[in-house]
Amino acid sequence: MRNTFILKGLDCAACTAKIENKLKKQEGIKDASINFITGKLIIESDVNFNEDIMMIVDKVVKKEEPDVKIIKY
Repeated sequence: MRNTFILKGLDCAACTAKIENKLKKQEGIKDASINFITGKLIIESDVNFNEDIMMIVDKVVKKEEPDVKIIKY
């Protein structure tokens, strides 16, 4: 299943890479890719429920960049 999000307020390419790498290590996530310029996050997962993916994304993003707003695309 593919889920797409917009991460508004990303201001650090290194932090973006950290978020991407941590998402890839989460259970149920097969791949994660963030375009720093557009803020677009694409996740390929085994998880069937969008709410579960949203919780995972929220947890990881808020830990690295608490001011980033996450929008389901």
